[in-house]
Amino acid sequence: HDIRTPMNAIIGYAELLEKHIDEKDRVHNYVDKIRSSSSFLLALINYVLEMARIESGKAVLKTEPSDVRELLDSLDAVFEPLTEEKKLTYTCTADIRHPYVVSDRTKVREVFLNIISNAVKYTPEGGHVRFTLTELPGDMPDTLCYKAVIADDGIGMSEEYLPHLFEEFSREHTSTESKVVGTGLGLPIVKSLVELMHGTIDVESASGKGTTFTVVLPFLIATEKQVKGKPGAQPVQNADHLAGKRILLAEDNDLNLEIAEFLLQNAGLRTTAARNGQEAVTLFAASAPGTFDAILMDVMMPQLDGYEATRAIRALDRPDAGTIPIFAMTANAFTEDRRRAYDSGMNEHLTKPLEPDTLLRTLAKYLQR
Repeated sequence: HDIRTPMNAIIGYAELLEKHIDEKDRVHNYVDKIRSSSSFLLALINYVLEMARIESGKAVLKTEPSDVRELLDSLDAVFEPLTEEKKLTYTCTADIRHPYVVSDRTKVREVFLNIISNAVKYTPEGGHVRFTLTELPGDMPDTLCYKAVIADDGIGMSEEYLPHLFEEFSREHTSTESKVVGTGLGLPIVKSLVELMHGTIDVESASGKGTTFTVVLPFLIATEKQVKGKPGAQPVQNADHLAGKRILLAEDNDLNLEIAEFLLQNAGLRTTAARNGQEAVTLFAASAPGTFDAILMDVMMPQLDGYEATRAIRALDRPDAGTIPIFAMTANAFTEDRRRAYDSGMNEHLTKPLEPDTLLRTLAKYLQR
């Protein structure tokens, strides 16, 4: 049901779009609704895949030294505009002595993003959302625990529903009743991630009085030197100088190829299409060195897949074979997929659906004048 609902909307509005193609206002309205339904469907698919990975035991922690203050800043950046738009009061306070810890930053951020997002969604205009982070002593030397409390004075949940809160696809009120779109998978994933990090999560709630989540996560203490010593992200260049650059585009799906060509050509880039991995290798090998400025490589292709094609290109005896930027362009979005891309010789990993800004910024990062 959860998958069919946005899918039905996409199909229905696409049909309406075709019937009213000459009515500009309706076209804009239908396109917005198709885009909204598509985003929801993609989020649902991502949740289902992540839940499946967690349940199969394939989810792993990618730990590295990090600064928890960067996490708090990123949460502020996400939620301040949303709470201002909804006229909510959002406060974030921290009482910590050791801001540097070893953690999987992405998974920690996902836990708090999900919980705070729910607090914002289910708190009516004029309400309050509070996020507090305090440090507790750890059970072992050189460890600590962060205790996060996310409290709101929103619609809350009934006592009868609370035991079902972390069940998959469970919602006390449907989207029709609450007018809030949701999948019923965010909190089950949050609980699974918290348990994967050996933490705990508790909730208190009452109908009409709000909800309070308490999350406790243990971490190894890191030093500032460890955090600052990590390789920094390269500054992102603007995409203004991409016009005229030549891209070898390896993609076997006609629709995906058309979309990628439009995004690239709309930015002034020139494209040459390869319909499989072997054709990509052949086209590159037959071209003069320097003909192509970068390669966008789909991963799932016939004859040679993207990884095999990349290794074949890197092995060619020509001056640009080892230096031309090659970017994975794939729906495989998990950590091990990124690792396979890098191990095969690719420079970056771009996930489908392609986001125009991300694609162009990534190209600009490598194709400086």
